Amino acid sequence: MKIHGLQKMTLLDYPGLVACTVFLGGCDFRCQFCHNYELVDGSAEPVMEEEEFYSFLSKRVGVLDGVCVTGGEPCLRPELPEFIRRIKDMGFKVKLDTNGGHPDMVKELLDAGLIDYVAMDIKNSPDKYAMTIGCEFFNLNPINRTVSLLLENRIDYEFRTTVVEQYHAETDFHEIGKWISGAKNYFLQQYVPRDTVPDCTLEAPSRETMENYVNIAREYVPTAKIRGVE
Repeated sequence: MKIHGLQKMTLLDYPGLVACTVFLGGCDFRCQFCHNYELVDGSAEPVMEEEEFYSFLSKRVGVLDGVCVTGGEPCLRPELPEFIRRIKDMGFKVKLDTNGGHPDMVKELLDAGLIDYVAMDIKNSPDKYAMTIGCEFFNLNPINRTVSLLLENRIDYEFRTTVVEQYHAETDFHEIGKWISGAKNYFLQQYVPRDTVPDCTLEAPSRETMENYVNIAREYVPTAKIRGVE
């Protein structure tokens, strides 16, 4: 397992815990608003081997509470369960960030008790999913399966949508709301334009638009909140 990035401490990535965030390369989606696209297209070089990462963690026992495993898409890695197992054996809680496209891996991690929190991206309403992730003729069944797994409420989790002006409309949040109705947590995150994303023409929705969308989402998920609005 090669590590493509490491944020040594964060108070934001793992709700309620002091954590570090480890970035794994590779992704099967091609979202044009992705802030970590260098991990998607393979242009980012690994920064360390996993043994070096374990050595780092051993020095953070008692300082950090958890580890966020993100990407890219971590569930593409067949060695992910053993990687997380070693983290758990050191006494850390583990949060997994996923695009939801690999329900078998998520189920394996859940069944083995290897993850404590999951953050799953809901990219858009079902009819606009393929367009939003840049994958023509995308099969939504794996996404549906992962949503269903999380709605079993076996562990803490959140669904989250990065809201992009050009991709989202009011009707999408009605459809998403129906899809994840009853979820524990749902966050709408305002897209932040950067010159490192694949499509630099994309824009952030206004605060007013974000508030409108979250109010729609609350009709189905009362706990829905906005995250990162400027």
